[in-house]
Amino acid sequence: MIDWNNLFTENGQGVVYTWAAPIHLTVILGEMIYSHFNKEKLYETKDTITNVYLALLNYGLDLLMKAFAMGVMFFFYHYRLFTWEENAWYWIAVFLLQDFAYYVLHLVDHKSRVFWAVHITHHNSELFNISTGFRSSVFEPLYRYMFFSPLAFLGFNPWHIMVVYAIVQVYGTWVHTKTIKNMGILEYILVTPSHHRVHHACNIRYLDKNMGMMLIVWDKLFGTFEKEDPNLPVKYGIYPKAKDRGPINVVFYEWKKLARDLTQPNLSMMDRFRYIFYSPGWRHDGTGKTVKDYQRAELKRRERKAAEMAAKNAESDVVKKVS
Repeated sequence: MIDWNNLFTENGQGVVYTWAAPIHLTVILGEMIYSHFNKEKLYETKDTITNVYLALLNYGLDLLMKAFAMGVMFFFYHYRLFTWEENAWYWIAVFLLQDFAYYVLHLVDHKSRVFWAVHITHHNSELFNISTGFRSSVFEPLYRYMFFSPLAFLGFNPWHIMVVYAIVQVYGTWVHTKTIKNMGILEYILVTPSHHRVHHACNIRYLDKNMGMMLIVWDKLFGTFEKEDPNLPVKYGIYPKAKDRGPINVVFYEWKKLARDLTQPNLSMMDRFRYIFYSPGWRHDGTGKTVKDYQRAELKRRERKAAEMAAKNAESDVVKKVS
């Protein structure tokens, strides 16, 4: 049973994770059994071990950072702008603002090279199953609290913020599955497995889409939503693929590439800054392509193809009328 007395205290996250652990294990085993009997090959041993390895690294760093991170958040809470009564509206506000804060964090993870170097570990698997939800962005605890601190500054208790984060994170783990195709009306409100499959895709149209953890409304409000298209099957992983999938390279793959870019000769300090914080794919000599560049080119290609099809159909109609 959930320890309600400690749920919204400094032990709250532990309560949530302790409660969720056996459910995670049961659901993962169930998906493995489903995969085996349906011959869907959703799991591979090495990939699952990598997921656990990355989760443990992330959790260890999270523990090391906890005192500092909570200290920063409580600093902002001490100088908070407002003091709220802890009623139903308070908890609704904590949930909505925390989920939005994660959306912003996740968006930055994809749009800025140094943060993408951290987050890419969550995307570099070519499989997609519930254990993928544990394929953590190892170094995220170093900065995650800065995205949640504004909520503390607005007057929301940091322990409450982190408990809600833990609850939402549990839900966010469960949407890493190919076994649930559609969730009906919930597709309009929540992040669903269908939405999150799109997020993990390396297809050009799907890149940098569906950033939400629990609510899909943020993506629909801010233009980052993309619906899963049955005519465009999802391809998982990153491009270019990492040849070395060893335990060190799986963490430092993008960091190595960033280091090579930063150590190019005759590079100005401003360009070094841009390599660190601009979008992945940016290059100082103009030869690079960002996700937006690829998607613009893809959109033009699709529009050109649609125009060609329309012209062919029109020509066919004319021929039919003449004959």
